Amino acid sequence: MKHRFIFAVLMSWVLTFFMSAWVTFINIGLVADFTDYWLPAWLLAWPAAGVVSFTCGPTVQQLSLKITRKL
Repeated sequence: MKHRFIFAVLMSWVLTFFMSAWVTFINIGLVADFTDYWLPAWLLAWPAAGVVSFTCGPTVQQLSLKITRKL
């Protein structure tokens, strides 16, 4: 359980960090106050992604195992 929690926190941090920056860049470009737009979006996305990662992780792992066994 401890491993699952740490994995969810780290994976959600990495994914939301880069994806929120990417989507912010797509929407507004690299403007002077980019971080003023990006940072609040990332801080809101990270906890949500952490919860989703923690709760859905086992199901997604089982699904990926089933898919790879069929290939």
